[in-house]
Parts: sequence; structure tokens; C-alpha cells
Amino acid sequence: MDKKVERILSLYDRAMDGEVLVKADEAARHGVNEKSIQRDIDDIRAHFAGNPESGRALVYDWGKKGYVVARDSKKALTNGEILAVCKILLESRSLVKEEMYPIVDKLLQRCAPYKDHKQVKDLIGNEKFHYLEPHHGKKFVEDIWEIGSAVHERRLMRIRYQKLKEPDKVKRLIQPVGIMFSEYYFYLCAYICASEETPDVPKRPFPTIYRIDRIAEYEILDEHFHVPYAGRFQEGEFRKRIQFMFGGELRTIKFRYKGISIESVLDRFPTAEVVGQDEAGWTIKAEVYGDGVDMWLRGQGNMIEVIDNGKSG
Repeated sequence: MDKKVERILSLYDRAMDGEVLVKADEAARHGVNEKSIQRDIDDIRAHFAGNPESGRALVYDWGKKGYVVARDSKKALTNGEILAVCKILLESRSLVKEEMYPIVDKLLQRCAPYKDHKQVKDLIGNEKFHYLEPHHGKKFVEDIWEIGSAVHERRLMRIRYQKLKEPDKVKRLIQPVGIMFSEYYFYLCAYICASEETPDVPKRPFPTIYRIDRIAEYEILDEHFHVPYAGRFQEGEFRKRIQFMFGGELRTIKFRYKGISIESVLDRFPTAEVVGQDEAGWTIKAEVYGDGVDMWLRGQGNMIEVIDNGKSG
């Protein structure tokens, strides 16, 4: 690599990590004169000026007697926003430490103002120390990206999947249509395709839900699938109707809630509609996919009275 390029990259990386660039120190470090360092700094400043969407600039700090990266407060995350995002990530317990820690550290390094970096780091330090990994112990961040690319490009996938109660892994040919997250786990939503390998597996009119950490193997095929615009899968709309990550047909349920926090029910069911209220409670109607809702309804004890479970027959 060219010495000048290598020097500029070194200056850029350290400035982005919050270090102060002092010309005399940098000249000694790289064995060049201060004029060379000044030209390097001017190149970095020009880079930021040519990319205003980054919200960054390299400016001289008279108090620190060197150049530092300044962030546009309108484009950078605030300390509160960084703290909130880091806490959400850590409390999700969705990734093993080897994948979770670098994400949190990069958020702090790239987003938090350098003067506040230690304070934000200290606020989440205890949660990092006591972080509990998911029991599956698998790394799959890169897999999520590859699967997400298959979703974006509408390419067929062939997978081997480990079901909960079956020791043997099943094979499926699928049309991947969305990636979702819910309560510790990432999920792939996909339509099952007819396949010569699995002729007995029925093709369903609704998506099947696969936990990504249970996908033992996958192959992204060159073959593309077509989704008519009118029937295009929309993660946001689907997410409103599948709170429990169990696939199945769309149902409209109706129940009476006799508890004290109607907000908790409305937050649990984004499609919920209050269709009645009296001294005994609220009558709720909501659209949901699959049978996962039945477990939730049973788990609420006498606070829930099911009026219509939405199942035919």
C-alpha cells in the first residue's frame, strides 16, 4: 500500500475512534514533516466535506491542541438514544457475546461523543458483565445478512431445519419473504414450495415461521420467485398479526378482558379493537395468525373470557 494512503487511513481510523490528532506527534510517529501531516488532514477534511450525509467534520480543538472529529448534533445519535439502543440490544439476549459485544462497542465508539463515551460505557457496563447468552449458543449475524439478501432478491432457498420435538432435520424448498425478531429469537418467514425431495409436504397459502438459529444448513439458489404486487408480503402488516411466532391461518378472535391494564393487551395485539366496555371489562377483537395466541389466552387465567376463537368448525 502507498505510504501516504496508509498514513491517511491511520489518521482517519484513530480520529474516528476519538483520538486527538496533534501534528507534531503524528509527524514523529510517521517519520514525515508537519506539512505532510497537514496535507493528510486536509484530505480527510475534504472527504468529510464531500460527504455531508455523514454528519462529521475534522476540526481543530484549541483546548486539546489538535484535530478531532466533530459530529453534527442533528445527524448523530444523542447519548440518551445510544443508551436506549444499547439497553434494548443487551436485554434482547438475542446474540452470543462474541457477536453482541462488538455491536455495542461499535455503537459507543462511532456514535457517542468522545467526552461522554466513558459515562455511557459505564452505564451499560454492568449489563454487559452480567449478560446471559441465548442457550442455543450459535453465531448467525452473517447468516441473517445472507438470508436477508435472498429475501431482497427473491431467490429460492433450500434448508435443513431442526424442529423442536423431532431429532431429524427436515428438508424444505422455500420462498423467503421476511426476517422478524421476537422475544430472544430471529425468525425467517417463508412460503413452502412443492419439491421433488419433499412431495408429501403441503404447499400452504400462509407463511411458515422458521427460527433462524435452528436452520442447520441452507443454500441460496440462483432461481428467483415472483410475488405479485397485490399479494406482496409486508413484514410490518404480518408482524401486527403474529405475536407468538407460530405459523397458521389468519383468524379473527374475540375475547373479554377483565384485568386492570387494557394498554398491555392493546400493545400485545397491534390489530386489537375495543368493541365494547362495561363495568366487567373490555371486549376485544383482533386478527392473528396461527395457534400461538391460544397459549397466551390460556395463560391469562380468569382475566380472559374467550367469546370467539376464530376457528372454523
